[in-house]
Amino acid sequence: MDANSHFLDSVKKQFLYYKTLGEKAMAQLADEQLFISLNEDTNSIAVIVKHMHGNMLSRWTDFLTSDGEKEWRKRDGEFVDTYQSREELMAKWNEGWECLFNAINPLHPEQLTEIIYIRNEGHTVIEAINRQLAHYPYHIGQIVFYAKLLKKTEWDSLSIPKNKSGDYNAAKFAQEKSIKNFTDDELNKLK
Repeated sequence: MDANSHFLDSVKKQFLYYKTLGEKAMAQLADEQLFISLNEDTNSIAVIVKHMHGNMLSRWTDFLTSDGEKEWRKRDGEFVDTYQSREELMAKWNEGWECLFNAINPLHPEQLTEIIYIRNEGHTVIEAINRQLAHYPYHIGQIVFYAKLLKKTEWDSLSIPKNKSGDYNAAKFAQEKSIKNFTDDELNKLK
């Protein structure tokens, strides 16, 4: 597999990994907890999801052929809490991720050096993907952290549980060396 094919495979797995982390965090909360904002300067999980949805639709719709900041996007409105239910929130979450995967799944390695635009600034496709691969995990981290604060019962760890690093490393080093994406084992654990 050439480097560009490997890159595409890797980013698809990483996007799926972070999508799954967000879902597993939100699944641990009661419906009403998804809409809690601790103060005027914080966004509820629902608002974070609304922003991610707007960003994903804007960035990934006609990804290779139109500016990633669509004229129809109303970014400021993404920070107003309008979702009414977990079902609506999850429908928008899935719509955003579906738009992303519909854009990156058909990409060919030779397209990675093409230039696309976001707010009139040229990016290679690699740079545009990396930009979003930094942006979405930033917000997933917010969702996970917020969910941990809001959960009223014991948190089900989404990574290496506290005081279990030694066990985790022992299990990893007990395996044969292999070349694989770090997300392979993690996605299997999260299923």
